[in-house]
Amino acid sequence: MEKQSIRAIHRQLGYDRDTIRKAITSPAPQRYQLKKPRAAPVLGPYQPRLLELLAESAAQPRKQRYTAHKIFELLQREGYAGSEGAVHNFVSQHRQPGKRPAAYLPLEFDPGQDAQVDWGEAEVELAGVRVRVQLFILRLNYSRVRFVMAFPFQKQEAFLSGHIQAFHFLGGVPHRITYDNLKTAVYQILTGHSRLEQQAFKTFRSYYLFESHFCTPAQGHEKGGVESDVGYVQRNFMAPIPQVNSYAELNTALWEACLQNVQRHVRGQAPNVAALWEAEQPALLPLPPRDYPACRSYPVKANGYSQVELDTNRYSIPVAYQARQLVLEAYPFQVRVLSDHQVIAEHPRCFAREQDILDPLHYWPLLEQRPGAFEHAKPVRQWRKTWPPVYEQLLVTLQESHPEGRGVREFIAILKLHHQYPAALLEQAVQRALALGAAHLDGVQLCLRHLHAPSLVFASLDLRTQAHLLPFGQQPVNLQQYDQLLH
Repeated sequence: MEKQSIRAIHRQLGYDRDTIRKAITSPAPQRYQLKKPRAAPVLGPYQPRLLELLAESAAQPRKQRYTAHKIFELLQREGYAGSEGAVHNFVSQHRQPGKRPAAYLPLEFDPGQDAQVDWGEAEVELAGVRVRVQLFILRLNYSRVRFVMAFPFQKQEAFLSGHIQAFHFLGGVPHRITYDNLKTAVYQILTGHSRLEQQAFKTFRSYYLFESHFCTPAQGHEKGGVESDVGYVQRNFMAPIPQVNSYAELNTALWEACLQNVQRHVRGQAPNVAALWEAEQPALLPLPPRDYPACRSYPVKANGYSQVELDTNRYSIPVAYQARQLVLEAYPFQVRVLSDHQVIAEHPRCFAREQDILDPLHYWPLLEQRPGAFEHAKPVRQWRKTWPPVYEQLLVTLQESHPEGRGVREFIAILKLHHQYPAALLEQAVQRALALGAAHLDGVQLCLRHLHAPSLVFASLDLRTQAHLLPFGQQPVNLQQYDQLLH
């Protein structure tokens, strides 16, 4: 074929002229290219669904988009029985290419010695409202076990609480934990890796006996393991966007996801993460007998409405403590108020602003003194939106049978029983009292005693085993004693 024209080669071999031209100009043989895609009998029916998932993923927050593995899992739930590799190939062909991945130096760690902590964020549907939550993530470097917990913020109390829950999940405390230079841990950056730590964090570390290590500023890759875990959690645990009613429900789901995640295999290692974790646990530091109080604590004084303030929100306390010096403990999801080291009030923490969080029982002494204020008292109005329907029925019944305010006084006295009995038990007692036509304080108290008292169980007595009792009750009846009635 040497020194022949393309036309001559075409006539001699029959190949297309463009094919001959490419062969001549290419230094190496051309790779074969399919003119039509190969048939995909298993994946084919799911390709429209794959395109839908890719479009759905593109509409999600950037950090919560689906990975190819997540898409494979979603297809499996819909009946797909093919290989994960086929899904990966399809996704890589149809997804817009990203930037070139960075290169990393492989590292090796000893069991129980090192962990890394970082914060991430994700969006969730919380009680029907789209909110952004903060994700506390702790990773054991040897086994690669990861723990995730969601909080509404990254404040000190959330930072410490995340550690405590992670230690319980892991079954111990790692000897050293690496961090960014976050303000909840670092008060001042010194030279090299030296840091002046926040006193609260230093006390916390001393309680759990672990060492801290901080990355060079702006060098987050020094804790690259947990950095990659942040993205993994966002794309796998938080996609599709979770729909939950509370942080408690979300964190229960995350705990379960972390437990299931330990069954995964890490490329290049024969045992799975669960086996490595089991081998690592004996090397962790033991947990102390009691948890560290993960809260911010500071002195407060109540206002004239028996309320103490935290982050613009006002929380009620019993009116008897209104003029005393108090201590407020702010936990991530709870607020406690103490007087002389005794807890006098507890509330769920409010994450809105300028709200009144009121316990109506805190104001009961004032309501007993001023029953005329019952109708307009804010604590009662808040409670009335959620109290059981039988309470409303009881109030109407008492107002009809006891006019001129006496019915409201009786109702206040009945609700005061919340101080002595569980709410569910009092609700049952009110319901029973209404059914019996005993809609008053004495009737409700009697029903409470019946409900609260343990049921009496009488053991049967077998006289055959009690020989000394056999003579009793067996004597023949003497009918002559009735003759005297005839005279």
